[in-house]
Amino acid sequence: MTKDGEVRATAPLAQRVRVIACGAIAREVLAVCRANNLDHVDLICLPAIWHVYPDKIAPAMREAISKARDEGYRRIFIGYAECGTRGELDKICAEEGIERIGGPHCYAFFSGNDAFAKIVDTEFTAFYLTDLITRQFEAFVIEPLKLDKHPELISMVFGNYTKIVYLAQTEDEDLQKKAKWAADYLGLDYEYRFTGYGDLAPAILAAATR
Repeated sequence: MTKDGEVRATAPLAQRVRVIACGAIAREVLAVCRANNLDHVDLICLPAIWHVYPDKIAPAMREAISKARDEGYRRIFIGYAECGTRGELDKICAEEGIERIGGPHCYAFFSGNDAFAKIVDTEFTAFYLTDLITRQFEAFVIEPLKLDKHPELISMVFGNYTKIVYLAQTEDEDLQKKAKWAADYLGLDYEYRFTGYGDLAPAILAAATR
């Protein structure tokens, strides 16, 4: 890993694939690459916290793609779903002739987009966690919403939710305990679902092997 946070592969540049991903799925992308010997994939991530500020994603993505083009990358893949950009990432894909991970957000592609589509209309009172959001629940949920300073906001913000659903990428007992703690903190029921990497793995494999 370089000082600027990039993970550089060792294959010649012309054969490498630049993946520009959300920092929230960095571990998972790297795990997929390691498991499949994709040492020609070169990963760079935009800040994970931008899932709270999705308007920042598209402008930064344009800059990252431009930089990759200038560096000579011929193959680029966007490691984001739609992620609240209101169609901006799809516009970038169309303009640049590149692809992104399918689906509306990481909860969907980790669950499997087809499977998630079948439950989304009946599970609208669920608040979803992934490994990353569970691990950094304070930084991603409590602090941005100021719930630690104003606990009265919990009922206002989460009053229409009924449960936390932890969509787990790994089978980690400590994270399961943390997710249960998060549900208790918000006063919600708790449900655990092991998803693994869902549609992320085939998406990265397809981008790396075409």
